[in-house]
Amino acid sequence: MIEYRIATDEDIELMMNSRLEMLKVVNDLPADYVYSDTFLRESRDYFLNGDQTTVLAMDGEIVIGCASISYIRIMPTFSHPTGKRAHLMNVYTQITYRRQGIAHRMCEMLIQDAWEREVTEISLDATTTGRPLYKSLGFTDSNECMVLIK
Repeated sequence: MIEYRIATDEDIELMMNSRLEMLKVVNDLPADYVYSDTFLRESRDYFLNGDQTTVLAMDGEIVIGCASISYIRIMPTFSHPTGKRAHLMNVYTQITYRRQGIAHRMCEMLIQDAWEREVTEISLDATTTGRPLYKSLGFTDSNECMVLIK
C-alpha cells in the first residue's frame, strides 16, 4: 500500500535522494553523474529553509515518488489580491510505479496545501509526458507572461 506524507526536516535525505534521482532521469544524465557541491548545498538548504512543501510517496521504507511546491509572494494585484503564488515542480514517480495515480495524488495534496495558504495562482513547467497529468488536474496553458533569464 502506498503511503503519502508531507515531508519534514527529518526526511531531508529522502528528499535529496529522490530529487537527485528525478533530475538524472528527467535530464537523461548518466547514473554516475556528479552534482556540484554548490548545487547540493543549495538544494539541501532550500528543502530545510525555503518556503516549500514536499510530498513523498512511500512503498514501505522506499521513496517511489516525490513532488514539491515552492511559494512566492509578489505585490498584490486585482487578479491576485493576496500576492501569493506557487510553482509546482519536481513531480516524479519511479518508472515501475507509473500510471497508478501516484503523481496525481501527490499533486492534489500540494494543490490543497496551496489553496489553504491563500495562493491565487499555481504555475509549473511541464514535460510533454507530464502535460496530460496537469491538464487532468485543471491546469491550462498560459500566454500571460514573458521571461528574462540570466
